[in-house]
Amino acid sequence: MNPQAMFISTLSLILGTTITISSNHWTMAWTGLEINTLAILPLISNPHHPRAIEAATKYFLVQAAASTLLLFSSTTNALFTGQWDITQLTHPISCLLMTTAISIKLGLVPFHFWFPEVLQGSSLITGLLLATAMKFPPISLFLLTSPSLNNTLLTILAISSAALGGWMGLNQTQIRKVLAFSSISHLGWMTIIIIYNPKLTLITFYLYCLMTAAIFMTLKTTKILKLSSMMTAWTKIPSLSATLMLTLLSLAGLPPLTGFLPKWLIIQELTKQEMTPTATVIALLSLLGLFFYLRLAYCATITLPPNSNNYMKLWQTNKPVNILIPTLTTLTIMLLPLSPMIFTIP
Repeated sequence: MNPQAMFISTLSLILGTTITISSNHWTMAWTGLEINTLAILPLISNPHHPRAIEAATKYFLVQAAASTLLLFSSTTNALFTGQWDITQLTHPISCLLMTTAISIKLGLVPFHFWFPEVLQGSSLITGLLLATAMKFPPISLFLLTSPSLNNTLLTILAISSAALGGWMGLNQTQIRKVLAFSSISHLGWMTIIIIYNPKLTLITFYLYCLMTAAIFMTLKTTKILKLSSMMTAWTKIPSLSATLMLTLLSLAGLPPLTGFLPKWLIIQELTKQEMTPTATVIALLSLLGLFFYLRLAYCATITLPPNSNNYMKLWQTNKPVNILIPTLTTLTIMLLPLSPMIFTIP
């Protein structure tokens, strides 16, 4: 892409996100979301491939519909209450429409249909932006309006997202689709706790972004897009493949690694809120995601699957690795001992 166009798109992404998360008026928040949508479209369609154009078209149509619904919801609330303040969302119909609009933007079940297809049609770096940075403004709006939202509806959306994100990821062979369903599953964990402890939702989102960034950047360095290529990629950079295995296990939420921290805190908070059955169900649903994470980790290690197919091993190269990758990987694997310090943050 042209450097000037890349600079304008990146600047617009930063501007749109800043406007949305810092505004207290619905019109300004909607404007920031629209700037974000228009800024990411050139990045999605950049490869000039029919699949990329299809992904950009799907993304634009879905986001435009969600933005229209969001604007309609805020206008309805202003009509009945006279308030345009984001924190004054009190009308029941407006709350329902706003929950639907933000769920579409995030990709929560049952509005998840667009996210795996768009992520599959995008490049790895654009997919990283879609899975992390583009989710921050809608989550900020969820945080600001969380006292007014329906607790039962959010719980149903969260459990459905955790279930479908784990279930649909089981039979995928494209790694970007696996990570898309992983994102849907993690959004379920963020949504279920957003009313009771919004700060915990932010911690979960930040740690998810950290782990996802490490995985996407590692995949870009090793040029891995599907399971069959991951099986032989260890010959390129063996150390990177080994750390990729640990990063995937961290994203799965295994106890010694960083990814266990948000799930541990969320289950603890749900238990405090006397929602033990809900905590039990969502913890059991995380086992579905653990299965395909283990499959990815198995393929990422120096181990070939036990079958009779012949695989062409690649030459080992001394390609330089971005300094961000070891930094992010270290944080992804070893951040759990810092959890007592996180507890003390006011």
